[in-house]
Amino acid sequence: PIMESSRQAIGRILLAAEVIDAEQLRYAERVCSKLATPRPLVDVIQELFGVTRERIVEVMRGHREKLRLGDLLVELGHLRPDDLQMALALQNENPEQKRRLGDVLVEHHFVDENQLVQVLSVQFGFPIADPEFERIDREVVARAPLKWCQQNAFVPIKRDGERYHVAFADPTDETRIEAAEQVFGRGNVIPCIARRASIEAALVRLTGSGGRRDVTVDEPDAVGLVSEMLGAALELGASDIHIEPRSDRISIRFRVDGVLIPWRDLPSSLASALAGRIKVLAKADIAERRRHQGGRFYFEKDDQRIDLRVSIYVTVNGEKIVLRLLNHDRRLLSLTEIGMSSRMLEGFREDALLRPSGVILVTGPTGSGKTTTLYSCIAEIQNDSTSIITAEDPVEYVIDGITQCSINPSIDLTYDETLRHIVRQDPDVIVIGEIRDQFSASTAIQAALTGHKVLTTFHTEDTIGGLLRLLNMEIEAFLVSSTVVSVVAQRLLRKVCNDCAEPYTATPADLRRIGYTAEEFAGATLRAGRGCQNCRFTGFRGRIAVFELLVLDTAVRDAIVARKTSEEIRRISRESTGLVSLFEDGVAKAAAGFTTPGEVFRMLPKLHAPRPLSELRRRLGV
Repeated sequence: PIMESSRQAIGRILLAAEVIDAEQLRYAERVCSKLATPRPLVDVIQELFGVTRERIVEVMRGHREKLRLGDLLVELGHLRPDDLQMALALQNENPEQKRRLGDVLVEHHFVDENQLVQVLSVQFGFPIADPEFERIDREVVARAPLKWCQQNAFVPIKRDGERYHVAFADPTDETRIEAAEQVFGRGNVIPCIARRASIEAALVRLTGSGGRRDVTVDEPDAVGLVSEMLGAALELGASDIHIEPRSDRISIRFRVDGVLIPWRDLPSSLASALAGRIKVLAKADIAERRRHQGGRFYFEKDDQRIDLRVSIYVTVNGEKIVLRLLNHDRRLLSLTEIGMSSRMLEGFREDALLRPSGVILVTGPTGSGKTTTLYSCIAEIQNDSTSIITAEDPVEYVIDGITQCSINPSIDLTYDETLRHIVRQDPDVIVIGEIRDQFSASTAIQAALTGHKVLTTFHTEDTIGGLLRLLNMEIEAFLVSSTVVSVVAQRLLRKVCNDCAEPYTATPADLRRIGYTAEEFAGATLRAGRGCQNCRFTGFRGRIAVFELLVLDTAVRDAIVARKTSEEIRRISRESTGLVSLFEDGVAKAAAGFTTPGEVFRMLPKLHAPRPLSELRRRLGV
């Protein structure tokens, strides 16, 4: 646990800087002492008095009072007390070769190296540098033999009058400081803190180019780089790749489990070759750099065939490229596997899927799993006596026994053209990949009026929003009420990693954010991931879907025809059909240990106060 002296030292710093007064400090310390789950003092001060984290960090950065690194990491919310104790034990395993705590924390993935650099900057007041991408003064570099820099792991960056800014991985190491002062003179070194990898990369670059940043890459290098990037994205299960030009570098990030994670930073000099290679693959215009472009290509690795959609967006720093990965070999989930609660699934089957006709809408933002749910519905109703036909852009799952069409505008195989012909194929079930405009919405409604079952997706916030969006597309209210049988809204939340999960007690802040008292949340079995190799030390692995099911009964249909507001329709749905909102379903899944309250609060719209946990469990059948 945090030593009381460290907490008191932090309190004294904030008090001296007049961030809080003495009475507020005493109150915050009293609150900390009474909490069932230990909380950092700075978190309590933030919540009680509205002090921003930026203000706290600014004050502590400028204060020279020495705080122990581990305690500071805990107080700033980067490290849990239990993890600190484990890291200290690892540090003391071999007394003869005692390592620095920061190296132990990074090596065992308790903290990210970037977080460690930030906290060391706060702790000791060192400015942060990134020599891998900063423009280094060649005259300054010429003063320091590069072999000496490599031996002592530092990089000179620039001159400031008679003094020199020098980047160190550990600026508290007096031996390294003295080595730099042998070159630049005692008292002439301004220590900066940088990531060890950034220092090593800068030294490699300086050794090879004499300090120049004009590094070039040829076509074979670009081919290898793109292949390596795509292979790494596949290995991590990424859904998207973001290649973003910045003022001093190219940043490549992968979206894994719905969250962007850094993969690699590259020099800006690689931008042209990297973009050129992707444009060649996507059949885009290589010479065009002033306009947005798009394209598509396939990538194969280890018997996997991946369809990649490419979007090229022109920015002030160059072309940002986003690649969406579509894996056609993914396993099709059955309806019981998508994550609907038992009672909600029963209602969806009986009141929607088994109906002979009508429109079933699956709504949610991009990347929320709508297509997976849509195909699960298709698999549920598919049989030899039913004709199912689809119009998709593109086909993401290939299913034997149904007729699938992949839209291709380049040969005039458009949505409009396909939808005009689809009803002439004598289908029983029509699947429209997405309602995009008034024409596709009208086609779905008209097909339902003529006795077809229509399954489609829609980009809206929730179930009520899907109905209102149809009305805003100038579809008559009586047509919407008479044809739409059900709307399913969904989101994907990160799942707690089962390999490193441990029991977790909801904090007062958790309860306040999700709108519960301790009594209303009684019976919850929360879990949180400690972080392990299998979840890349995030505490999360995989995702779980949360749902909101709206079944249109007589009361809801009457409300639509009467053009009631979304809030009124929601209230009527809660009373007549037992509607459980996305937020409430998320709360129930967090209470069962599948995800965390933080994920629920981060991802789901909270449109009204949730009902007590016991009532939600009864309505959901969990």
